[in-house]
Amino acid sequence: MYYEYYSFREKPFNLTPDPRFIYLSRNHKEAIAHLLYGIDNRAGFISLTGEVGTGKTTILRALLDHINTDRYRTAIIFNPCISPPQLLRNICRELNIGLQDDPLDALNQYLLEQNALGRTVVLVIDEAQNLDRPVLEQVRLLSNLETSSEKLVQIILAGQPELLQMLARKEFRQLNQRITVRYHLQPLDFPATVDYINHRLDIAKGRVVFSRGAARAVFRFSRGYPRLINASCDRALLAGYTKNELVITKRTAMAGISDLKKCTRGSLLKGRFFLAPALILACIIVTAYIFYFWKP
Repeated sequence: MYYEYYSFREKPFNLTPDPRFIYLSRNHKEAIAHLLYGIDNRAGFISLTGEVGTGKTTILRALLDHINTDRYRTAIIFNPCISPPQLLRNICRELNIGLQDDPLDALNQYLLEQNALGRTVVLVIDEAQNLDRPVLEQVRLLSNLETSSEKLVQIILAGQPELLQMLARKEFRQLNQRITVRYHLQPLDFPATVDYINHRLDIAKGRVVFSRGAARAVFRFSRGYPRLINASCDRALLAGYTKNELVITKRTAMAGISDLKKCTRGSLLKGRFFLAPALILACIIVTAYIFYFWKP
């Protein structure tokens, strides 16, 4: 639709991470610097946290693109909802370690070999707030793989703020104490939001611009979260297309955002519609149980 009208080579505000469109704000650069510091200094455990849509996965991809593959070996776990044995097997698979009867022993031997060659092994676990307690304990035990002077694997736990709450529990205090490098990612401020929008438009090579008022409207709605910036800018471009505008004005941006809000509310109402019968049925069952079985 609007792609042809604005002469875009590709979609500028896709919701899926695309390394070609990566924009590193000051906060993102600080986050990467913290991660690199922790890796190079063999901190053992490193945490990266932030709200949904702040760009944690983007940072992880940028980090892996930045590090030298001759000096580092990396394993990335994007689905942490697995058992401890599955975690070990997935790590071995990511590192191209042949599956053995004892994956932990095979992993340990691999780490020792890489350490002897002067390489650092980095394990990244995304969405770490979803780790079950046994899996998180397995992760802690992995940090025990070490030589007499240094850790053999550097583990990055990336997740939403719930990860911090989980680590603060008493049962995880041993792991929490081992995390010596931490970074909490904040959303973009207004100047960074303007730069973000212009950066993605420049990469897409279109013939449209956002006015400062339009950018301000996007910022107020998104609060600086890149994922919401993408969604609102996409709707603003669609609204601009319907008006044949090459400059997205504040009014046009607000019209697109209003349309986006309607779609969001519609999804919520749809979910409530399907949830209501289940709640009614539950109430009927409870009432029947009390009526027939409860004795004063």
